[in-house]
Parts: sequence; C-alpha cells; structure tokens
Amino acid sequence: MRNIVLRFDMRSSPQCKETAAERYRAALEMAAWADRNTVDVVGLSEHHDTTDGFLSAPLQLAGMMVALTNRIRISVSALLVPLHDPLRLAEDIALLDIIAAGRFSATCGLGYRETEYACFGVEWTRRGEVFDSKLDILVRALRGEVIHCNGISTRLNPPPVSPVHLLLNIGGNSKPAARRAARLGLFFCPALDDPGLEETYLAACREYGFKYGFCISPRAPATTFISEDPQRCWKSIGEYLMYDATAYGAWRHPSRRAYAESFASNIEELKCEGKYRVLTPEQALQSVLESGSLHLAPLTGGVPLDIAWRSLQLFEDAVQIHL
Repeated sequence: MRNIVLRFDMRSSPQCKETAAERYRAALEMAAWADRNTVDVVGLSEHHDTTDGFLSAPLQLAGMMVALTNRIRISVSALLVPLHDPLRLAEDIALLDIIAAGRFSATCGLGYRETEYACFGVEWTRRGEVFDSKLDILVRALRGEVIHCNGISTRLNPPPVSPVHLLLNIGGNSKPAARRAARLGLFFCPALDDPGLEETYLAACREYGFKYGFCISPRAPATTFISEDPQRCWKSIGEYLMYDATAYGAWRHPSRRAYAESFASNIEELKCEGKYRVLTPEQALQSVLESGSLHLAPLTGGVPLDIAWRSLQLFEDAVQIHL
C-alpha cells in the first residue's frame, strides 16, 4: 500500500528569513497542493514550550486544512492527550470529523518532555495514569457514551461520523503502549519498526477480543527533499536540516525510541545517516516503488519557501506521473 506523506511541525531555525505568518500560509497552500496531487496524508505534530515555533495548536491547523481540501487525510501525530481536557478534546475531534467526512485522524501520545507537563499543570510522575484516565474519557465520549465528570453527565452532540477506531490510534514505543491500544480497541502506531512491539500488540488484541487490530509501522521514514542537483541542494538547506536534527536530539529521553531521532553531529554525518535526504526525482520514484512510502517535509527547520516549493514541484512534475 502506497503512503506519501506531507509533514509539518512548523519549527524554524534562527536563520529562517520568513515570518511565522508567511510559513503558516505556505503550509495551508501546500496542503491544498497535496490535495490536488497524489499525496495521501498531511501529517501534523504537537509540542509546547519551545523557542523555535514548533506547532502547538495542531487541531486548529488541521481544521483550516480540512476546509481547504476535499480528498486528502489530515492526521495529527502525536496528539499529546495528557495535556488536554479530554471532553473538550472529544468535542474538537468530533467537529473535525464531521466537517472532514472521515478524513481526519489522530495518534494519541504520552509525550516525553517534562516541561510541557509543567506548562499545563499536569503531574509528570503520574503521566501514564493521567494518559489512561483521559484516554478512557476521550474514547468513550467519541463512542457516544454518557460521560460523568465534574458532577454532571453529558454526551457528545453532535457525535462524530466515524467509528472511534478510525478516528484515534495509539502511539508509543513500549509494550505498555501496545497493550493500551489493544485494550481500547484502537490501531497501534509505534514510533519505530519493532516486530516485538507488533507481536505484543497482536497478542493483546487476541486477549481483549479486538478483532480488527492493526499495527501501522513507520517503515523507516526519512525526511525527504527532491532536487535535480542534490549536492547543491544540501549546500542550501543543510544548516536547516542540521538544526532540526539537533533540536530533536536535545529532547532525548531515556524512554524515547523513535526512527526520526538523529545522532549526527555535522552535516556530512547527517547525509550518511539517511534520516534526512535529498533525492533526485528518479531516486524518489525508486524509493516509493521499493518501500511504498515517501515523507516530504518541505518546511523542515526553516528551509526557505522557494526551495520548499521547488521540491514539491519536482515531485508533481517528475515523480507522481509515474505512480
């Protein structure tokens, strides 16, 4: 199954010349471009308390993208459930689902940055317990059940149009995360390709009687740009990609395992590592044919808008016509 993703986290390095407003408008235009082409999913991320403008309001941006598109799926991965009021979250997701007619989904995540929990007054040492409690309310609300909270009983109205297992996935990189997904009757989206996690999830699905269990593995994605001259392109955008890799690396946590985490200390090491890459159109096509996936992230780290658009245009003109 083919999976071509257009991903945004809106992080920008200090070298970025454009304003946040210019880049957010570009992200909306790029989502509309993706809808007209053969991109399958627009992926958005969530983080808080950053110094580089990382996307902190993914549901709002998802709603804007839904309004501008007709075909493409909009996905938030990961949605940091412990930082939100679960009933308010259910209301927002239900409305998104109604307007998107089933084109919206979210991967629910625990998060791995203590500062984010502090920002929202959520106890870091109880994060697993908080996650389970809020997930339970979120899932039951989206299933149309009566929710009892703060001394009242309530039910979502209007409810979502999609069943909850098509609206929500569970992310993570641990066996408890895999079992959590099975217990709630949701698909599992691990942050890395780990056959052991998939086995744990499927075994738990049998234990909990979830017949439709499905593990959505990342399949070793790489942040990809397309250029007719990759070496020249690396010279233009290498510092932005290096900033992105270093910024993620600064969030390293003992319990965090994710394919996207880079250990490169300079641009040459980043090139060799393969988690960020610049491909010719021919190489990009071959990558799709071999792996079934391609992850385009045109605004990574503050990459200039003209280079970002040139990469997407090459995908349109020289890659997708062969798919």
